[in-house]
Amino acid sequence: MQRRAFLQSLAGVGLLAALPLSIHRSMAQTVQAMSVEQLPPLKGDLTLYLGRGEGGLYENVLNAITKRNPGLNLQIRRGASAALANTLVAEAQAGVKRADLFWAVDTGSIGMVTDAGLAKPLPKDLIGQLTPGFQYPQWVPVTGRVRTLPFNTQKLQANQIPDDIMALADSDLSIGWAPAYASFQSFVTAMRILEGEKATTNWLRGVSRHAKSYAGELGVVMGVERGEVDVGLANHYYTLRLKAGKPNADVDLAFTKNDAGCLVNASGIISLSDTDLTTNFMRYLLSHEVQSYLASEAYEIPLVDGVAAPSALPALADLSPPEIDLRKLADMRPTLKLMREVGVL
Repeated sequence: MQRRAFLQSLAGVGLLAALPLSIHRSMAQTVQAMSVEQLPPLKGDLTLYLGRGEGGLYENVLNAITKRNPGLNLQIRRGASAALANTLVAEAQAGVKRADLFWAVDTGSIGMVTDAGLAKPLPKDLIGQLTPGFQYPQWVPVTGRVRTLPFNTQKLQANQIPDDIMALADSDLSIGWAPAYASFQSFVTAMRILEGEKATTNWLRGVSRHAKSYAGELGVVMGVERGEVDVGLANHYYTLRLKAGKPNADVDLAFTKNDAGCLVNASGIISLSDTDLTTNFMRYLLSHEVQSYLASEAYEIPLVDGVAAPSALPALADLSPPEIDLRKLADMRPTLKLMREVGVL
């Protein structure tokens, strides 16, 4: 979907054609994504705390929603998701309430706010729109992102890459990673929760012996494509974005199974005010149009049924992510302590 077409459709110029099913199509308890044409108009004042991310694409979504709903007065406070989560907790402790909604780019920040008891419960019909496994009573996952192993196709074939993330430490592959990057730290947090601190420490030490560090995960993928390293650790969309601009790029994706290496994380939104307006705003983010736009432009994974996943990415039902409460990724301090002790930070 092109950006202009999305903005027009969401602003009310017409209903988009239905897209084929791609995620958990056999699960009857999942509700088909609704069109914005089926949603009530948004009227009133809302303040949204918005975590920065996705190169302005979330801003495009918000602009289209406000254009479609001239009666909505949407005020936005922008910042890093973790910083905004800390602000929300501090405001609550001071008896101050400024935000009605919090849209974060990582579930760690979501966990900070829900653990503080600030999130309002959500109606079952809203939760029921989400893919099973991503249904939470106090927050709404908006789109997903899966951890992957991008590899250089001139050096390797997919079957040469371990499907167990822990085995990577003992391989002879050169590895690109971005230890200072928030997504990587969430991945290590998941590993610490699933495998324990000792195993995670040993893994970090093992990988560090043949790893090259990059400032971010797009840099990791570019380093893999240039042949600087054999394989990398990165969220899926960096590879898909690179290949969208360079279809013949020497990089492809491999996936591990049932471990932190295949963690499906999510951006998410919390309602901080118990009103119909906040709930209905969240419904717009789960609409067919918004989910399709974020899948086609941001290459994120839609989490409602009836919306096509990004091309060149396996359907969510065909992946093998670990079972983990994503809010637990908020427990970042032990992870950072461990990474500093190992010397990768």
